[in-house]
Amino acid sequence: MNYYIADLHLFHKNVTKAGRDFDSRPFADLEEMHAVIMERWNRKVSDADSVYVVGDMAMRGTRAGLTEYVSQLKGRKILIKGNHDDLSDPRYRKLYDYVCDYKEVADRTGRESVKLILCHYPILMWNGQHRGSILLYGHVHNSEEDAVFQDSLARFNRENREKGNSGGPEMKAYNVGCMAPYIDYEPKSIREIVEGRKQIKLSR
Repeated sequence: MNYYIADLHLFHKNVTKAGRDFDSRPFADLEEMHAVIMERWNRKVSDADSVYVVGDMAMRGTRAGLTEYVSQLKGRKILIKGNHDDLSDPRYRKLYDYVCDYKEVADRTGRESVKLILCHYPILMWNGQHRGSILLYGHVHNSEEDAVFQDSLARFNRENREKGNSGGPEMKAYNVGCMAPYIDYEPKSIREIVEGRKQIKLSR
């Protein structure tokens, strides 16, 4: 099984209430956040699974305790580098099976196969976007930038429909930041991501 998650920001106090809490996480401090993430990750992921971390696993890769912490997370870990990922410590880098800036992955949403484009940063044009490929990204957390990005995609899709180009699939991109309600601080399969996002839209 393949799982996806981004922006865990391990060892970054400012994503908890002990710091600036800039993306409104429900954690009093890093100790609580680290405990919840490890429990949810290891309850779900087996060592036979692959987890694609779409950037910003941690604030910096040289923080004391980070290598030990990540070594306890199950599964084959692939890191698509984000702006906060520091891999200068070789012991930490060795915890990942593969490290890259961009990755294309074949997966399934159930019976249907799908091509996934993995990039830490939301990009407006990606490979196969008009042929059903899905962009998974992070970086923008739950900010206004993410709303602007999603609004732009919605506009493209709407204009295509209005022009009569409704035969092809819509452009789809999902923020897999761990704070997103359909991610909820644990790695998720693409099927879970698609269905979770759909439920949120229906509830609005």
